[in-house]
Amino acid sequence: MANDIKEYISRRKQELNAVIMAHYYQNPEIQDIADFVGDSLQLAQQASATPAQVIVSCGVSFMAESAKILNPDKTVLLPAQAGCPMADMVTPAALREKKSQHPGAVVVAYVNSSAAVKAESDICCTSSNAIAVINSIPREKEIIFVPDRNLGRYAAAQTGREMIFWQGYCPVHDIVSPGSVREQMALHPEAQVVVHPECPPEVIALADAVRSTAGILKYIKDSSAQEFIVGTEEGFLHSLRKHCPDKTFYLARSNFVCQEMKMIRLEELALSLEKLQEQIEVAEDIRQKAYRSLQNMLEIK
Repeated sequence: MANDIKEYISRRKQELNAVIMAHYYQNPEIQDIADFVGDSLQLAQQASATPAQVIVSCGVSFMAESAKILNPDKTVLLPAQAGCPMADMVTPAALREKKSQHPGAVVVAYVNSSAAVKAESDICCTSSNAIAVINSIPREKEIIFVPDRNLGRYAAAQTGREMIFWQGYCPVHDIVSPGSVREQMALHPEAQVVVHPECPPEVIALADAVRSTAGILKYIKDSSAQEFIVGTEEGFLHSLRKHCPDKTFYLARSNFVCQEMKMIRLEELALSLEKLQEQIEVAEDIRQKAYRSLQNMLEIK
């Protein structure tokens, strides 16, 4: 049955001139059938450059919205109605209120945010390029960073900038505790600790390296170490094991799962391609403003 579904997906993809883009946290079966697997920055870059007429975004809603913002004339599909709790922690109205309290501040929106919040922002960032984005802003400018306080604090520490942090967070990364990391360190004393910057500062302080998901992969590929304690969602282990089969990985905490990222299975992907559902739409006035924020990010090298 699985092979039949895979064959249908492959055939239907060709019929539609579609491309399947999957985030590293997706189920292994989705990562394996995707044309491209990456983190948020890589997915945005691919979406901005793809010649495909249909983009199937295997991730969560803000990723599909970003693809639509960058490709208004293409069909963008999200095979399951997967959201992001962090993105829901900031609303356009609340952000406008904060901006009114800090006139002239530059608003940096983590891509884990809605199109409407991006439209209220000046520039986007991902965990891959947050430091470069912050460094691109004149030092005399005040910065409002939304919605992830942990990524914001990490970027502030790395750039020496004072920022106004929104009190949002990733529920999956934010509950990684120093105790659970120390427990893994005691069990695996030779392992290096590599964590995502969405983790709390106390966890980041224990790490040998702090990287985005794509950055973690590169770090591990380049490292001479053989064991790693990984501080990010467990779906990423699939890619790590494919690219580094000779190395061993331990999660920084148990049950390190984003349920939203796990909503797409082969059946949902096939149905989405068959019926062209769920199609993502972004109102044009919002799209144009959000496009500016995303494009400002993509122009930073």
